[in-house]
Amino acid sequence: MREPEPLGERDAASAGCPLQITVALAGDGTDIARARHLAADFLSRGRSEHALAVSQRGMDLTQLVVSELVTNACKYAPGPALMGLRIDGGAVEVTVWDSDPVLPVARAADAGRVGQHGLEIVMAVAQGFQAQREPVGKRVTARIPLTDAPGGRLDGSGC
Repeated sequence: MREPEPLGERDAASAGCPLQITVALAGDGTDIARARHLAADFLSRGRSEHALAVSQRGMDLTQLVVSELVTNACKYAPGPALMGLRIDGGAVEVTVWDSDPVLPVARAADAGRVGQHGLEIVMAVAQGFQAQREPVGKRVTARIPLTDAPGGRLDGSGC
């Protein structure tokens, strides 16, 4: 698979928050690892180039959410997908668009079920979650705090 190419980016240093990037994904299984690396690089760049606070937990949870959302897009929607990352208000919004109009639904808890827990995981770690139909397909967005608040809680304040 070829390297995902940024489709658009707004520089936080010149435009203020938010810092964002959107990439096209081929829609196959190779996108998952590539998307995780892209998310880690994006947050690292926010930390190093724009002095944004990003905890290790925020980095790890963002990569987990990216992995789950891109996996679902590759598994359930034919063809290409788009992934957007946007830092604003002390959180990163992970958005994945795919061509399938069916909105994801978290399944009832079942400790005996093997697999298909991705949406449950995303909803458990995200500060916010939204899925909406688009003229073509759907867009799924999860908001992940970038830093830990005192006491180990995740906190989404400040940009």
